[in-house]
Amino acid sequence: MPSPAISPAPPAPSPAPSPFARLRARFGARYLDVLASVYLYNEHRGYTALDRVVAAVRAQAPQETGFIAEIVAQRNDEHKHYNMFRRWFELRGRMPLLVGREGGHIDRFVGRAFGCTIDDLATEAVVASPAMLARLCKVIMLTEERGLKQVEVLLKNRFILADPVMRKIFRIIHQDEPGHFLPYRHWLARHGQGGVTWRDRLANWRIHMELMLWVLPKLFLNPRAPRRAVWPDAGDTALSA
Repeated sequence: MPSPAISPAPPAPSPAPSPFARLRARFGARYLDVLASVYLYNEHRGYTALDRVVAAVRAQAPQETGFIAEIVAQRNDEHKHYNMFRRWFELRGRMPLLVGREGGHIDRFVGRAFGCTIDDLATEAVVASPAMLARLCKVIMLTEERGLKQVEVLLKNRFILADPVMRKIFRIIHQDEPGHFLPYRHWLARHGQGGVTWRDRLANWRIHMELMLWVLPKLFLNPRAPRRAVWPDAGDTALSA
């Protein structure tokens, strides 16, 4: 007589996550939400501002073909980065948090260097003046150098490393970032516009600390922070060629 079949024992139920594990998961999710929202804003702000720089350099210095090509390449990289962060949000079925000029490193640096917003910056007049163009190159260069250092820090962050998509995004940004500041460094050297002063570096550091110690924590800790109703690129004009 055949032996009766023996049913395998049901798997033991997984233990419920501890309150600390749940708290850490919520913290990590909020951290990535805030971080991606700020990066999405800055990448969009970057490539749309570079559209104006490209147009101005083409109009004022068409002979600078190599420099123009380098700016266009940077602009296209930042547009690619924007789309990667947008896709990260789309995969999660939600819109990014609403971030304005307060959360923009380049917004703050342009304001300190030129006394106006990016939108109000007379880009063609800036490009037409070697001294003003040199100032703009330093602003962009220092912003991008700071960006590379920050990405190197983020690539060691446990929450970034635990999210495969976010980890890939920041690895791509890390590869692209040197090409975003070296062209300006080279332009300054070719035109004998001098190095970066300690005041420039201090301003760059202060802006970074304001974002890290004030703007980001305030957004992180505000449970009622609104989300965007539309994507930032909804009103974009034609892309640079």
